[in-house]
Amino acid sequence: MNKNNKRKEPLEVIGRAKGYSREELIKNLPRHENFMPRLLIQVKKLPEALLRNSGSPLAKKIIRMMREISMEAYRAKQFTRSEINDRGVLFGIVLLKHDVIDHVLIYFHERWPQCIVCLYNEHTQKTSIITERGKIQEFKNPLNIVVEKMSKERPIMPYFKDIQFSGEEIFETLYKSQNIVQRENPRYFKSMIPDRCYKLPGMRNGVEKRYTSQNKKIDEYLK
Repeated sequence: MNKNNKRKEPLEVIGRAKGYSREELIKNLPRHENFMPRLLIQVKKLPEALLRNSGSPLAKKIIRMMREISMEAYRAKQFTRSEINDRGVLFGIVLLKHDVIDHVLIYFHERWPQCIVCLYNEHTQKTSIITERGKIQEFKNPLNIVVEKMSKERPIMPYFKDIQFSGEEIFETLYKSQNIVQRENPRYFKSMIPDRCYKLPGMRNGVEKRYTSQNKKIDEYLK
């Protein structure tokens, strides 16, 4: 056996090391809604190779938890319907069980750095914002109250005033770009938008589960 291999963890040598580093686990596991402090005690005690081995019951558990955290943030980023008013306040509704609202806010902030972003979490019933400077705050007020307050403190911005669209106009544009019968691919569509995504605020009652040439009744989904 190679001398270098002797110095490595056995699981790393045979190529079964996977998962997340100890630092990633310590940083992100507390974000999970079912996190228990004793889990971090185990993470800190066990060799990292064991934590990364998908054959270990503990590793399976923490890898699943980490994936649930990242997937919830990803879905919120992709499927949140947002609006921008003429004061440069961008707002929307999310449904987040895990503590990932900061990741979603930062995502929108990076896309719209000149805006104040306001997101209402249906799970916690709180509204979180991120300012132009990247400062995150949380309020117990409903979304409309927070948006109104943030808007009053900002002047009307011609740029945002000129790009105002209604939710119906935005959705119709998206619909027409996607509903192309000649390239219809239900299997691909289902893989891109899993059934569970239709429970998210941005998708709920807002889009058909399949785009087909026979299913074009947009209006009933825009109420």
